[in-house]
Amino acid sequence: MQKCPRCGTEVDSLQNLDPKVREQLVQRANEDIPSSICISCYRNLTSGDVPALHNNAPPKKPGSALIAAEKAKEQKKLMLWKSRVNLIKRARALMSERAFSEAAVTYEKYLKVMEVVFDAKTGELNPEQFKDSARTQELTVVASVYWDLLRIYDTNDKYSERQSLAARKLAQFLKFTPLYADVMKRAESFAKTAKNPGPVKSFIKAASETKGRCFIATAAFDDSEAPEVRALRAWRDEVLAKNALGLGFISFYESFSPPIARWLDRHPRVKPATQRILRAFAHKIRRHGEF
Repeated sequence: MQKCPRCGTEVDSLQNLDPKVREQLVQRANEDIPSSICISCYRNLTSGDVPALHNNAPPKKPGSALIAAEKAKEQKKLMLWKSRVNLIKRARALMSERAFSEAAVTYEKYLKVMEVVFDAKTGELNPEQFKDSARTQELTVVASVYWDLLRIYDTNDKYSERQSLAARKLAQFLKFTPLYADVMKRAESFAKTAKNPGPVKSFIKAASETKGRCFIATAAFDDSEAPEVRALRAWRDEVLAKNALGLGFISFYESFSPPIARWLDRHPRVKPATQRILRAFAHKIRRHGEF
């Protein structure tokens, strides 16, 4: 006979708990649970998720209910992910019909789906969550949603807080999409007629700062519109930003390139050599990618 360390009852044998299951039970019961307990305690703690003791039925593995719940959660996420297509189609149809309030509601449902899929809190979606190569294309969709919401929320002052959030998220996502130039141009025009131009102007400023321009190339050529700089930007937007590895490189580049660009500005004699290197690379990617 063995004594259950939890309830003190003497039993023939104790149930050994899987470490992960024990951790879940500790959180659920809010008590320190021993690693081995009697079947009665196990039954009480797991509310029926216990090994079958009769009818020659095979025993359930500890935590089987937890595993099943996790599988159900992942299945729900998959179904939600698939549902996003119809939500976007519906929202865009409503936009074309100028049913802006209904479009906003549908867009918000789409963003909620994204938050559930990526286990994000409300308003905390970020491009890093889309690093899976199968989902990087969704960055462009998300950016377009925030752009539409930025304009829809402008129609009523009571949505100013939502408009500000849409502006911040749009600046965050837009730099990873090929929509950047078009949206920036339209935003500058929209800022002149917007009822609440503050968030729009904030977006333009933030997007300009976070675009991740080709810092080194711009510093080397002293011209953000030099052919080589444009080629490098196109390569970033049309190639790198469309896969997980490329997004990682963009993030890394943005972290170290500004100091190098400033160093080039302080040492102009180095610029000709840097130009030659970048010109050769730009020529190569233009030849292969037609940028």
